[in-house]
Formats: sequence, structure tokens, C-alpha cells
Amino acid sequence: MAIRIDPWSSATYGDYSKLREEFGIQEFTEEMWKDLPNTHRLLRRGVIFGHRDFHRIKRCIKSGKRWAILTGLMPSGKMHLGHKMVIDEVIFYQSMGADIFIGIADIEAFATRGISLKEAERIALEEYVPNYIALGLKPKNCQIYFQSKRKEVKDLAYLLGRKVNWSQLSATCGFSGSTNMAHVFAPLLQAGDILHVQLDKYGGVRPTLVPVGIDQDPHLRLCRDIVQAHRLFSVGLTRDGRKGIFVKVDENVEKLLGIAEDVAKSIGLEKMEKIEKYKALYLIDASEEDMERIDEELVRIESELGNLSFMTPSSTYHMFMTGLNGQKMSSSVPESAIFLTDPIEEARKKVMKAKTGGRVTLEEQRKYGGNPEECVVYQLFLYHLIESDKELENIYISCKNGDLICGDCKKRAAEAIENLLMDLKEKRESAKGSIRDFMS
Repeated sequence: MAIRIDPWSSATYGDYSKLREEFGIQEFTEEMWKDLPNTHRLLRRGVIFGHRDFHRIKRCIKSGKRWAILTGLMPSGKMHLGHKMVIDEVIFYQSMGADIFIGIADIEAFATRGISLKEAERIALEEYVPNYIALGLKPKNCQIYFQSKRKEVKDLAYLLGRKVNWSQLSATCGFSGSTNMAHVFAPLLQAGDILHVQLDKYGGVRPTLVPVGIDQDPHLRLCRDIVQAHRLFSVGLTRDGRKGIFVKVDENVEKLLGIAEDVAKSIGLEKMEKIEKYKALYLIDASEEDMERIDEELVRIESELGNLSFMTPSSTYHMFMTGLNGQKMSSSVPESAIFLTDPIEEARKKVMKAKTGGRVTLEEQRKYGGNPEECVVYQLFLYHLIESDKELENIYISCKNGDLICGDCKKRAAEAIENLLMDLKEKRESAKGSIRDFMS
């Protein structure tokens, strides 16, 4: 039975390898991160389980070329540790040289949750933005903006929608006849968010990374399809494995093939075959890296020609944190989450009540050991509270061997959460005066 992903549901997803296989997501292996400087714990611990075209981003990091991050927030409630994961990633990538764009999805909050634009603005400025700054986000090369106030995002959503039909939209996002039209427009608006960062005004055509949970993959798939639908060229393989550049339109074919030939020659390729009736330029000796360089240059040329052309966005996918109650972590279920503005004592109580992977009795725990893979407290260490991989490994082994009991782990996690929240509270206070530096 096919898996269905709904970006607006509260469903949980557990079999990440099956999700990769179902939706054509590449595995995020050690090769993706091992030679990056100061790799973030979420990358090296396998929390980031999949990607699309992350190698483009990696090349930019290693070569010093410009690239961008686009992420967003739905201002519909309080910020919890699950939300923190994405911002931890963004802050790491900011340290790697990314241009940061954070969209406040106030129109989408109105369309899907019925939250007014005024209320969405209040939540964003009082809850999310101060926490982002407190976590370490810097104003340099960073823009935080509201969907409702960025004209280019809304214009792009409308223009890009010309090549999306109802069948595609409903199949990708699961819409029905009762879905309101503001909600229907939300995926196109997200495509506008993702792609507007490549407009000249915001830095020009360049690789863009969107770090998300798997529930947001329909938006990425739709956006990537939209990008390809608007391109003048297709760069890739034929069915019989021949590499080439193919003109997708019927006008000015000779001129466009000439442009493709010039681009191929500019990177040092010599062996090629142009067949105008097939609208194709076959590349005999091109490597995969050559093909990507050609594709990126052709996107820039298409854009200069006035076409609505963008580089296909890259994406990474992180696992979801399990809620403290063993269900999905959710802002609407207070007992499932630790919020970044929780009072210290309340957060401590939540940790002490959290579901663990321990045995029923202490005797069984000592004899058979615990199951850290099923333990929410261990996830707190894994995702947020312990930076040292060796220290985390010791906790894992001690739990499996029965040398560590759940009460001791909970006390340690509670103390770490207390320190984290106290530090964030202090930094939020000092962040209030700098919010303007981040807002476009």
C-alpha cells in the first residue's frame, strides 16, 4: 500500500528507509558530511536521514561559492524542542556561509489554521524570532520576512501556478472538493518562498537548501516539478543512457542549441553531437560534475533571457522527535513537548514523567538492560542535550547493559533542560532589542 504524506496532518512516520524508497529520497550517508568542518551533531548522528541533491550544497561549502537556506515557520503556537532542531541546522549552515531566509507563513496560518495575520505577527515576534536569536542566529546575511508582506513571493506563487493543474496539486497534497481555495493556494505560496531567494533582488540564481521534516516533502516535490516545467533546457540522460542537453520548447531551437554548445565548450568539453531535429546536443565525454555545471550555467542564461528559471532546490529530511508521552510532539498537546518558554519546574516535571525504554522493574533493568532506541529521554540527549558523541555512546552502552537506570537518566536530562531553558530565557531578553536587525 502506498504511503501518503500530508503536510498539515498530525501523523507520525517511523519507517524512514521505506519513505526514502517510496518518494525517491537519497540516503544521507557519512559521505555527505564527514569532510565538512565542525559537522553538526544532527548530521553526524543520523538524525538527518535523507536528502535531495545535497551534494550541490556541499560543493558550495567546500568551494566558498554562494548558496542559500530557505526555511519557514507556522506562527500557530509555542516553539518546542522539535522546532528547535531546524533552527539548529540553520545556524550551523549559517556558520558555513549560507545566505539565510526565514519565511513567516502568516498567509498559510490563516488559510489552514484560521489564525489572523495580526495574531500570526504577534506570535512570530513574541515567540519564534526571539528564540531564534537566543539559539544563536546572527543578523549577517539573514532575512526574516512575512509572506503577506513580500510581494515577490505572492507574485511568483501566481506565475508559477500556470503550469500546475488541479490533478497534480490534489494528488501531491491530498486536497479534496471541500478544501478551501486559500489552502489550495498554500503550496504555490511555499514554492514562491523557496524560489524567490534566487531572484536578482535577493542574491540571484544559486543552489538553495530547504531543511525539513518528512511531512513537508510534498511541498519540495511540487516545487521541483514546477522548476522543471518552466525550464527551456533539460540536462540529463536519454533512455539509452546518452548524456545530453535537450531543448524543451519549439521556438528558437537553433539559437538555444547554439547557447548549449557554447556553454559545453566553455567548461572544456569538445566531443559533442548536435541533432537539431531531435532538439538535442549529445555530450560524449561529459562527467556528472560537468553536467551539473552546464545545468547551473544554463539556468542563469535562461533567467537572463527573461524566462522564469531557477535551480532545482535541494532538501534534507530529519527524523521527528518523539513526544514525551510517546506520541508525536505537538504544540497542541502540552504534555507531549518541552516548550522553550516553559517554566523551569514545569519542564523538569515533564522530563521526570517522560516515557522511557526501561524495564518494568529495577531487577529486570539490571538483568536485561534497557532499550535506548525506544526512550524519549535518550532522544533528548541525542538531539539536543549532549554534544559529545563519546559521552552519548557511553549512555547508550550503559543503558543496554543494565548499568544505568531510568531515574538517573531522567535527573540528568532534567538538569540539562533546566540549564538550556535558563540560558535561553536570559538570551531572549537581550534579543528583544535586536529583532529589527533581522526583519526585512
